[in-house]
Amino acid sequence: MTTRSYTPLDRLIIGIDSALRLATGQHDQAQRENPAGDIPDVVMEEEQRQHAAGLMRINHAGEVCAQALYAGQAVTARNPEVQSQMKHAASEETDHLSWCRERLDELESKPSVLDPLWYAGSFAIGAVAGLAGDGWSLGFLKETENQVEAHLEGHIERLPPEDARSRAILDQMKIDEARHAQMADESGALDLPDPVRGLMKLTAGVMKAVAYKL
Repeated sequence: MTTRSYTPLDRLIIGIDSALRLATGQHDQAQRENPAGDIPDVVMEEEQRQHAAGLMRINHAGEVCAQALYAGQAVTARNPEVQSQMKHAASEETDHLSWCRERLDELESKPSVLDPLWYAGSFAIGAVAGLAGDGWSLGFLKETENQVEAHLEGHIERLPPEDARSRAILDQMKIDEARHAQMADESGALDLPDPVRGLMKLTAGVMKAVAYKL
């Protein structure tokens, strides 16, 4: 059975389709079971519930960005193996997206109203990174995953102590992000200049501050 070879235009159309589905609250279902599993939920104080929801909204928005970054990079990636790795990593990010959305529903909250904006901006950044060459694209992926792993660690510490369901989800996400960063490194990722890494942290900080409330 032959595997279809997608042109850059095909991948662009797929990326636009994904953006439209995310903008309307639709996305692929998780392929793996939710790490929260049968962990019992608890009733939290209203302030604690809202805080947990704010953190999970940030993480959901981050997964929207991850989907867009991978889609944008896949459009412009030159090496078929790199394109395949992007696709595999994106499938795991889809799991993260679904798990975060499920937890937001349990916390009686909603995703960021700016998800379409986060997607559009991240898709453009991913496409530019891909145009710079596979080494730089993989370097961008590696740095992104390293920063996400660090921010997840911070969120795990900031969650209400009794919120074991959210913590289980973030623990698995953290493991996956570390593996994605390692994959990028082993595939030839280049180290990004410090100013670029700093700009990435600044941009992520703005997104997190806004998504926590909106």
